[in-house]
Amino acid sequence: MKVLVLGGAGYIGSHICKMLSHYSHESVVVDNLSTGHRDAVRWSHFIEADILKPDALVRILQDEGPFDLIMHFCAKSLVGESVQKPALYYRNNVVGTLNLLDAMVETGHDKLVFSSTAAVFGMPEKDEIDELHPRFPINPYGQSKKMIEDVLGDYHEAYGIKSVALRYFNACGADPEGDIGERHEPETHLIPNILKSATAGKTTLLKVFGDNYPTPDGTCIRDYIHVNDLASAHILAGEYLQTHAGAFAFNLGNGDGFSVFEVIKAAGKVIGQNIAYTIEAPRAGDPPVLVADAKKAGVVLGWQPDYTDIESIIATAWQWHQNEKF
Repeated sequence: MKVLVLGGAGYIGSHICKMLSHYSHESVVVDNLSTGHRDAVRWSHFIEADILKPDALVRILQDEGPFDLIMHFCAKSLVGESVQKPALYYRNNVVGTLNLLDAMVETGHDKLVFSSTAAVFGMPEKDEIDELHPRFPINPYGQSKKMIEDVLGDYHEAYGIKSVALRYFNACGADPEGDIGERHEPETHLIPNILKSATAGKTTLLKVFGDNYPTPDGTCIRDYIHVNDLASAHILAGEYLQTHAGAFAFNLGNGDGFSVFEVIKAAGKVIGQNIAYTIEAPRAGDPPVLVADAKKAGVVLGWQPDYTDIESIIATAWQWHQNEKF
């Protein structure tokens, strides 16, 4: 396949580009480098451009294409920031994606894998969330992704755009070979913040937000999925669209949850030291348990995660952290 990867200089996009190369697929990366890293684009032709410039998208699709598949990762994704700056999120995540879809229609491209999120579900009604769980987002970030999921159905009916929306739970880990990893500024994810705190010593203590949730140890339970498992799901979704028409959605997770304290303990084993932390007030809107039911992706796409042990996931992130690169 020849694949256009929008946001391919970012965390998940760069890992997918490496995996595409491994399977002898050609990729072209489009990124505005607002949060991505130019040095992470090593397996693709790179074009600096912005999805808020519709004419640029049309030119790229015309001049660099045709593409067998488009993957879209160009989203703002910080929940707290989305509450403070909703206009930024609706403009980038919604208007930018509409620009892409319109450019696809204009240039005759009809296959899209869309990066979505478990945030479309809002507060969970049950511990394991499948695709039929009601979608009631509780922040502009989740709402912007839900809006596009709905738009994809409409664009399939009206214009024949075939799509797969992949809803990630907690993406984590790094390339097992240590070439690329997770670099966010600011960093809001638990595992890289644990690793940062471990190397910073007492100058930067890890913050644990709440220890009185109705869970076995009082901390939130989340479903952690390795970035390479996400990458393989995207490639399988792209292959699925070559022979299937529709607007599909799949949840991606391990189907198993780990509490904050369990992750801290596992990281301590990987690093070989105890992780110091402070207990802070719970964050508003944090559900006690958030775990994926990803059986549908297994049945339909043939996808299964390779990384199901939290220590092995953390070990890949730790290797990257030591090499670096932060």
